[in-house]
Amino acid sequence: MDFNLDETQEELRTLAADLLAKEASHERLEAHDKSGRPYDERLWKALREAGLTAVCVPEHAGGAGLGPVEMAVVLREAGARAVPGPLAATLVSTLAASTYGSREHQERLSGATVSTVAIREPGRALADPPATAAEQVADGWALTGRKTGVAHADGDVLVTADQGLFLVHAPPATPAFASTGEPSATITLDRTPAERVAGQEAIEGVRHLYTAAAVAQASGVLAGALELTTGYIRTRKQFGRALAEFQAVTMQIADVYIAGRALDVAMWSGAWRLAAGLPAEEDLALAAFHASEAVRALYTCQHLHGGLGLDVTYPLHRYFAQAKHLAHLLGGADAQLDLIGALV
Repeated sequence: MDFNLDETQEELRTLAADLLAKEASHERLEAHDKSGRPYDERLWKALREAGLTAVCVPEHAGGAGLGPVEMAVVLREAGARAVPGPLAATLVSTLAASTYGSREHQERLSGATVSTVAIREPGRALADPPATAAEQVADGWALTGRKTGVAHADGDVLVTADQGLFLVHAPPATPAFASTGEPSATITLDRTPAERVAGQEAIEGVRHLYTAAAVAQASGVLAGALELTTGYIRTRKQFGRALAEFQAVTMQIADVYIAGRALDVAMWSGAWRLAAGLPAEEDLALAAFHASEAVRALYTCQHLHGGLGLDVTYPLHRYFAQAKHLAHLLGGADAQLDLIGALV
């Protein structure tokens, strides 16, 4: 396999990086934090107008018709700037609709508006079969169960259930917040009307897309934190010398680099195998383990910053919060080790 980006992917990466550098500066993100809004509408509009919210939407529905690798390219750039918002949720849901849905579903989940997925359930590992029950009724389907950690659940939501993949609009939700401050609701389904999108064959596939998106974002988060910390230790002086000149510091920053490279290799391998239609479970589980372990690397970055690393007015806290949030979405390192053990 070749992990080098092709011309289209490199252009997509450049577009995402340039747009986020302009529209997601530290000052903009700080202003958004103070606004209390669920996401930055101006940033979302810029992403939508650039076509980045529709990269995984089929061309007939107004998108670029791209796949898991391109989703990972965009989300890695978003992670590298620790950008909050509904981009990841929308990309996963539109790619799921593109992969498993009908033409009508693809046109409905087109990236023009925010959409999301509901996969995680209380007391169950991410890889467990869904306990949410789907029942066929006279006028369609009804869902009963609970889903947790659902980002931006006030629009179209793709829900995994025991009978497949279903579409619900604005399901009953109890508002909550993630460690990043973003909305992360628990939805309670009590014979809630739903539209069936695909059968049981879609359950595992959507989970894989969800995992691929989370690990791609985590890869960017670790890369962004590494860049921020590297720049700091090059310029911060102690005892008349830059911190980067101390051997103990170089060894610690090297550990962060190695953690990032391990995550990158597993993440790109998983995304590539998904795009190629190959089994990707083991690669994604390994990537999810490294993404969960990335929190340790963020602790090192905080340590190397000294007291500044704990200052919420300094950008590093965004990376730490996102790393914690993504590790939580993936179920943590222990859950991934259990899955890896079961697979091998």
